[in-house]
Amino acid sequence: MKALVVDDDLALADVLSFTMRRAGFEVIMAHDGCSALERWENETPDLIILDLNLPKLDGLTVCQRIRAQSNTPIIILSVRDEEEDVVSGLKLGADDYIIKPFSPRQLVARAQAVLRRSSNSHAPQTSLSAGDLTLDLPRREVHWGEQLVAQLTNLENRLLEYLMLNSGQVVLADVLIDYVWGPAGGDRMMLKQLVYRLRRKLEQDPSNPRLLETVSGVGYSFNPRRRYSVVAKKLVRQEENGSLR
Repeated sequence: MKALVVDDDLALADVLSFTMRRAGFEVIMAHDGCSALERWENETPDLIILDLNLPKLDGLTVCQRIRAQSNTPIIILSVRDEEEDVVSGLKLGADDYIIKPFSPRQLVARAQAVLRRSSNSHAPQTSLSAGDLTLDLPRREVHWGEQLVAQLTNLENRLLEYLMLNSGQVVLADVLIDYVWGPAGGDRMMLKQLVYRLRRKLEQDPSNPRLLETVSGVGYSFNPRRRYSVVAKKLVRQEENGSLR
């Protein structure tokens, strides 16, 4: 496995590299945002460990640009510990967010968990259906009939998979966290942001969700009884905007 370590603190970058090499990773490094993108394109790493405070191009922009083209797992490692910073990183597609100072053992464990989730998302050669709505698991695609509705990330794919497997039932937040991230790999804020991202792809009005419902203080539910009108209206809107391909 190849890991790209991106940090402008040279001493810390060396510590990160040593930690990942001891865990069996081949490590490549970058110390600014522009070189991080270049090394990602040229080296095609299996995992990216990304600082946010980078020269030339900040880490959030790097994360956004990579995520627009690839599902390469990204772990943000940052001193920024405000909720807004964590939320921004996860909304832009990071798979995990670790606040400095960090435990090297925890970093390795969470890196392995992220890679395991990424690998598992490609394994099943099956699909799930709710009426005309179909989730193609290996391709991470949501279809309405023959029409592609959305392309999902690894985490979004796992979340929708579990919700569809339990259609019409309330799934506890902690159960979803364990399924999507694994034990000790996620939290409720991360789940909330993942649900938000999925709603933006599937709901006609994400601020008034009908497919992916929140059960306050408990968890979430996929409501198949409302799927037809919601997805059909979304497709009509996309066709009017010329966004369907």
